[in-house]
Amino acid sequence: MTYPNSTTILHERPGDWAGAQASGVTAGAGGLSLNAGAASGTLTSGTLKAAAFDELVPSWNAVTPAGGSVSVEVRAELTGGRWSRWFSFGSWSSGPERASLDGQKDAAGQVLTDTLRLNAKAAAFQYRVTLRGAGTRVTLLAFNTSDRARRAAGLGTPGDRAAWGREVRVPMRSQMLYPDGGEVWCSPTSVSMILAHWGRAVTVPDAARGTFDRVYDGTGNWPFNTAYAATQGMRAFVTRLPSLAQAERFTAAGIPLAVSLGWKAGELPGAAIPSSSGHLMVLTGFDAKGNPVLNDPAAPTDAGVRRTYPRAAFEKLWLTHSGGLSYVIAPPGTRLP
Repeated sequence: MTYPNSTTILHERPGDWAGAQASGVTAGAGGLSLNAGAASGTLTSGTLKAAAFDELVPSWNAVTPAGGSVSVEVRAELTGGRWSRWFSFGSWSSGPERASLDGQKDAAGQVLTDTLRLNAKAAAFQYRVTLRGAGTRVTLLAFNTSDRARRAAGLGTPGDRAAWGREVRVPMRSQMLYPDGGEVWCSPTSVSMILAHWGRAVTVPDAARGTFDRVYDGTGNWPFNTAYAATQGMRAFVTRLPSLAQAERFTAAGIPLAVSLGWKAGELPGAAIPSSSGHLMVLTGFDAKGNPVLNDPAAPTDAGVRRTYPRAAFEKLWLTHSGGLSYVIAPPGTRLP
């Protein structure tokens, strides 16, 4: 998936791992799995080229039976062919042990929980994935690279009027109904709404427990949220879209998106809360005038979750805050735009 501001590389078929170096891991039709008798194993990719980038967000779909876990690391090729250190995105498990890794910062860049931010542009990277525990498998690896300077390059791209006046009916859920939810459960609440749309009965507290990052001490870790959605039978990954015009293609195809934005007081007319330094909501479609329709979990009640926000204001806040960051969550085999 290649856009003006970002590239998302997906690896999920045996051929995607051609040329990788594996130790204790086999790449097959079902993804990456540990060799018989191996307690752990690692696969290191070849060099992956991408348009110039200074941010990278990984995501993954994995099966981690009791005691199993998966770790994803990335290094970037710097100017002059030098490589950065390996940066880790922590340890993922469907159990409560999951955690990101703090304290990774040097002259090349730093990891901000779920995002590698480089101090200069790179044009290539490698990843290393480690599987631990009998039965652990990885069925998808995704890597979104983006250029922060081009985050808003697609701002104002004309939409497709044929996609207007159409919505995906997604169950409405407020994060504010839960004692621990408040303004901090926006991501798992959005994931739970999308899962409910696809027929997966997951409560908001269950989604919060399933995405909690004990080092970050919260539920907002982006790849942890898509990894959790995958444990519910979904194919899920993090990407960045260049404009609402591109997002229209997803909702027109019946695929709601969880999207991340932030705003100051007065910047988002009709917002459920006055301001936010980072908030997830579900894009369900567009009204007859092309304005985005959202399930905003910050509403005080389930009935008030559906909101329509002004297109220009919403798109600017989404692109400038997160570069159009979106969770794509759909059943395996769903055709994506």
